[in-house]
Amino acid sequence: MIEHADVSNPRLYREDCWAPHFARLRREDPVHRHADSPYGPYWSVTRFADIMKVELDHGTYSSDQSLGGIQIADQPQGQDLPNFIRMDPPRHTAQRRTVAPIVAPTNLANMEGIIRRRTEAVLDGLPRNETFDWVDRVSTELTAMMLATLFDFPWADRRKLTHWSDVAIANIEAEDAVVKSEAERMAELMQMAEIMGALWKERAAQPPKFDLISMMAHSEATQNLPLREFIGTFGLLIVGGNDTTRNSMSGGLMAMIENPAEVAKVRADAGLLPSLVSETIRYQTPVIHMRRTATRNAELGGKQIAKGDKVVMWYVSGNRDETAIEEPDRFVVGRARPRHHLAFGAGIHRCVGDRLAEMQLRILWEELLKRDLGIELAGPPVRLYSNFIRGIRALPVIIRA
Repeated sequence: MIEHADVSNPRLYREDCWAPHFARLRREDPVHRHADSPYGPYWSVTRFADIMKVELDHGTYSSDQSLGGIQIADQPQGQDLPNFIRMDPPRHTAQRRTVAPIVAPTNLANMEGIIRRRTEAVLDGLPRNETFDWVDRVSTELTAMMLATLFDFPWADRRKLTHWSDVAIANIEAEDAVVKSEAERMAELMQMAEIMGALWKERAAQPPKFDLISMMAHSEATQNLPLREFIGTFGLLIVGGNDTTRNSMSGGLMAMIENPAEVAKVRADAGLLPSLVSETIRYQTPVIHMRRTATRNAELGGKQIAKGDKVVMWYVSGNRDETAIEEPDRFVVGRARPRHHLAFGAGIHRCVGDRLAEMQLRILWEELLKRDLGIELAGPPVRLYSNFIRGIRALPVIIRA
């Protein structure tokens, strides 16, 4: 058996040294069984085509919480927090349908103006000739504003939403984790549940409105969620509406600074902006992996998957697959198929807010290029200790005036 590094090690992503390990797996053993890891035995699926097979066959490869859910790490026994991404149809379908209208094309068009005005204000308020944290001042602030709008959450408290997102995805073994134990995580999420529960009661007593809390409070599929599912569902919506976009805003800025010739293409042809957005998302790949559990014996990539096996789709690897994407390790604007990537997943669990994320990034890059800000990196990024979210905790930059 060929020995391969355990790509579930969060340190690989904190140190940003994961790429060579996946290149070797794709080349030598693209569906590889890791017999021993801190998370138990699992299959690594590392090529684009094989990941798509798993994504599109939800009958064979389940997301259900009762079988293990969507992360390589099982949730602690008795502390699981179910939500619709951790469900199979029909419950998944009904709950997803409840929240999907918030990101329908008509509503996105209605939100574009306010997103642009906020983006303009944030960029115009950035300091000049002094180092500041792009993650805090731009990525986190813009996404916290967006979350507050989606939930109709008290504006002054919007950073609580970001904090709860950090709590929900924190690896408690990290030295800089926002919570240090599962008990501490649960205590924080219970506070979230109390605040969201109070808003829920208010919205339930009012006529339906077009925000996520009201939509769920008035939907038969979601109005009577048990406490743990209530917490899990809000955690999912907050993380999904925040983490992926803010990390693409941060990783994307780094890529643009490091690849000025690609940015010059967009300056010369504004029609390439959608390509810049898609390449930003592919290149960052903010969700590192998704896990499924086999419901029956199956064949994948020439390997025999047994019922009950843990199957991990490594999006970071699929988005670097040389057999699916030309020069995948390069940041390239103007690809023939710019949206041909796995960062949003695929199939029934494809990111429900993908178009909103793309619009937020498009507006940010439009306004950034319009201002022609001379942004420089002022130090290395501080990356998240996680094998699930490819996050950037801090990014020091300076704008030369």
